[in-house]
Amino acid sequence: MSPLVAWENFYVIIGSSAAALTGLQFVVIALIAETRRKSSLREIDAFGTPTIVHFCGVLLVSATLSAPWRELSNAGLATGVFGAAGIVYMLIVARRARRQTGYRPELEDWLWHAVFPLLAYAALLVAAILLPRDPAAVLFLIGAMTLFLLFIGIHNAWDTVTYVVVQWRHGPEKSDEKDSKRPA
Repeated sequence: MSPLVAWENFYVIIGSSAAALTGLQFVVIALIAETRRKSSLREIDAFGTPTIVHFCGVLLVSATLSAPWRELSNAGLATGVFGAAGIVYMLIVARRARRQTGYRPELEDWLWHAVFPLLAYAALLVAAILLPRDPAAVLFLIGAMTLFLLFIGIHNAWDTVTYVVVQWRHGPEKSDEKDSKRPA
């Protein structure tokens, strides 16, 4: 019996959560469109789109590891490709965050929008390589990194929602310094 069978409920739960949160993020973007402050496409590409990608990534890993693989190495290969693609994407996101001019990211922003996701995708790539050697331990690492990506997406979505609420209610002139420069 495949060791992935024991993880089925875990991936159903977090995959479903990621799918639902993806839909809610579309609502957040619609709310942003209603605020007084207009966000540029560069800000959305740097701070909004990656949240959707993380949620969809969680859904993809959940679906991948719930599939009836004949060989565990094939599941590892699929997870490794996803981890490598995530690393490349996070390098693109970091470049986009540096190039956009609507907001100057602070340390917290760099951590949650670039560093933590990059670490999670790198860990998924390493875990995929190690999966055939020690499936029981490595599946915990994959589960932890998938859950970490879900929490990163939740944090970043919450950050955006709180920004929108502050901007909508008080306007940039009455919010604190950090909130007044926070992108959508």
